[in-house]
Order: sequence, then structure tokens, then C-alpha cells
Amino acid sequence: MSAEFFLTLIATYLLGSVNSAIIYCKLWRLPDPRSKGSFNPGATNVYRIAGKTAAIQVLLFDVLKGIIPSWGSYYLGFSTLEIGAIALACCLGHMFPIFFRFQGGKAVATALGCLLPVGSTLAFTLLGTWMIVFRLTGYSSLSAIVSVGISPLVTYLTSPKYTIAVTMLALLIIARHIPNIIRLANGSEPKSNLRV
Repeated sequence: MSAEFFLTLIATYLLGSVNSAIIYCKLWRLPDPRSKGSFNPGATNVYRIAGKTAAIQVLLFDVLKGIIPSWGSYYLGFSTLEIGAIALACCLGHMFPIFFRFQGGKAVATALGCLLPVGSTLAFTLLGTWMIVFRLTGYSSLSAIVSVGISPLVTYLTSPKYTIAVTMLALLIIARHIPNIIRLANGSEPKSNLRV
């Protein structure tokens, strides 16, 4: 492991730890998203607490937070596996932020940001899948699980050299959704009031 790669991992984790949902709610004196709604500090829960405009701002920040290290590591010349590890570090920072007692979100938007540089086909496929599943079911969690779940296959068909890196990221996001998967299986998962 080179010093440059190690420092990039640390910097990326710290960037991932900047949770926009928590910061936004603190700045606007809103309830902590970890204490209201789904208790998840992410864009969907901010929508429940503060509405559409707030949720969009949080979403855009979280996506950008994923794009920066993923795209940046490509231009720094890291290998595809190293880029995958850097993307994982960013998402782990969002999930377990050092600045917020390691209580973070599901990292779906951040993972999307990490995946966007892989290619427009992957990006549009994931976004389209998320919207279709959400419209059919009303479950934000299921939409995320299905979208991320198909990402390795789409990557293999469009940008195969990134398949392993994308698979690593997909497995992390799905693992983070295990409580949601259990609730979906037993019928106790709440539907979202988000409108798309």
C-alpha cells in the first residue's frame, strides 16, 4: 500500500463522515434526523422532517461526496481495486462518521455518487430502476436494494474492468440494509411518503 493511497483512503473516509443531513438539520434548528422518522440521517428522512427542498440539497451533497473521491482517484492513477477501496472508504465514512459518534446513514446517495463516474449507462440504469421499483412498491429501501443489487451485472456488461470494485460497493450497501430486508420479509417495513 503506497503512502499516497493510504492518505487518500483516510481523506476519503473523513469526507464521507461529513453528514449533510445532520449538519443541515443543525444549521436550520430542525430535529436530529437520527431521532425522528426512520432515524436514518439521509435525504429520504430529511424529506420527512423538512420537505422536498431540504431533501434535494442533502441528496446533491451526498452524491457529490461520492463523485469527488471516485473520479479523483481515477485521475490520480489508482487501480480499479484501489478505486473500489476508496469508494468503500467514502461510504463507510457516511455509515460510521467519526464526527457524529459513528451514527450515520445507509450511504445510498453517496454510493450512487461513487458509481456515476463508471459511466452514464450505469447511472441511468440505476436511477431508472430505483424510480420504477419505488413507484411500484412505495419502499425506498427496496428501491435502493434492487438498484444497487443489479449494479455489478450492469457494470460487467458496460464497463467490465470495474465489476469487482462495484460488487464490493454493492455488497456493502446491501449489508447495511439487512434490517430493512428483514422488515420487508415480515411486512413491517414502512412505506415512504416521498413523491417522485
